[in-house]
Amino acid sequence: MTKVAIVEDDALINQMYRMKFESEGFDVQVADNGKSGLEMIQTFQPNLVLLDLQMPEMTGDQVLKSMREQEWGKNTPVIILTNTGLEESPKILKELNVLSYFVKAELTPSQIVAKAKEALGI
Repeated sequence: MTKVAIVEDDALINQMYRMKFESEGFDVQVADNGKSGLEMIQTFQPNLVLLDLQMPEMTGDQVLKSMREQEWGKNTPVIILTNTGLEESPKILKELNVLSYFVKAELTPSQIVAKAKEALGI
């Protein structure tokens, strides 16, 4: 089963995406802050990560930087799903191999699942 990790501090958005991905047959785990998200990703080892940028304890770009420094996270596909426009996002994202960057308000959960499936080739 394809595994997706969702790291998002907004509980409603977290659950909305979890339910949508689960209904599409994905194995999903969620975390509500960057620090617990990084720990969850490390143990869960998902096929894809949906990552918010603005979170407590550790920002999304810090999580991603930490992931990329570890063997298990070097090539894991990451989709940034945030309310921060690309022009306001941390510049380091360009160096950290982000698969896609989406502003939450611009796409529905169904569209995000479709993008994830496309990225995973399923």
